[in-house]
Amino acid sequence: MEAVRAADHDRYLSALYAPEDKRGALLSLYAFNAEIAGVRDRIREALPGEVRLQWWRDVIASDDPDSGAGNPLAEALKATIAAHGLPKAAFDNYLEARVFDLYDDPMPSRTDLEGYCGETASAVIQLASMVLDPAAAPGFAELAGRAGCAQAITGLLLLLPRDRARGQCFVPADLLAAVGSSPREFVAGDGGPGAERAVAAMIALAREHLAAFEHGARQLPPSLRPAFLPLSLTGAYLDRMERRGASPLKTPARLSGWLRHWLLFRRATKGW
Repeated sequence: MEAVRAADHDRYLSALYAPEDKRGALLSLYAFNAEIAGVRDRIREALPGEVRLQWWRDVIASDDPDSGAGNPLAEALKATIAAHGLPKAAFDNYLEARVFDLYDDPMPSRTDLEGYCGETASAVIQLASMVLDPAAAPGFAELAGRAGCAQAITGLLLLLPRDRARGQCFVPADLLAAVGSSPREFVAGDGGPGAERAVAAMIALAREHLAAFEHGARQLPPSLRPAFLPLSLTGAYLDRMERRGASPLKTPARLSGWLRHWLLFRRATKGW
């Protein structure tokens, strides 16, 4: 709980709306996500990061009850996987996608970006859904895909200042080419004349997926709402980015504590 509260406050708040007997499992998933997402921040070279990701692959794949022993997060995650029958392949695909984080290679295309989002954020939502209601979860896998893309693209926009500072570009190269820019230009200096147009295109892409999610979310059963609750904040973050004078290239958008609580409470109680 403390790990998620510190590293991913939005998911931490959403987990509080889950039934008490499901909350620990959700927090283990979210803590795992935060741990892996933060690997790049704790290394200076890619190879140690790959070693760390491989360690997690081995721990999750192993049927040895002592595998991962001594690591509280690994122990909690393995218990969650076993108790809820979560597919280990989803974690392997997640870890494979996260290898991209360790390098400064540009994101090739919109399709590649959406695939990355699907294997990471969408997978976390779907796994959380399986914890909450395994019978209903499969019927909303496509919705989890849309939700994860909207959430992840918005998250990447929030992290633009950090990623650009370390020379990392998640904005697809084909999108940058369409606005007359390139990954190299986008991460250098002020981003060049096409940077703001590229950001606007990323916001539009996030909104496209968010609109598709919100349309389908009308059918979302209350049992699955906690898995999707972070999406209640996505539109508000995008609105802040589009305010006059705002520049996601320089300053991440912020939401006040009371607004986040209100948006989460409204969706948790009334749905979409």
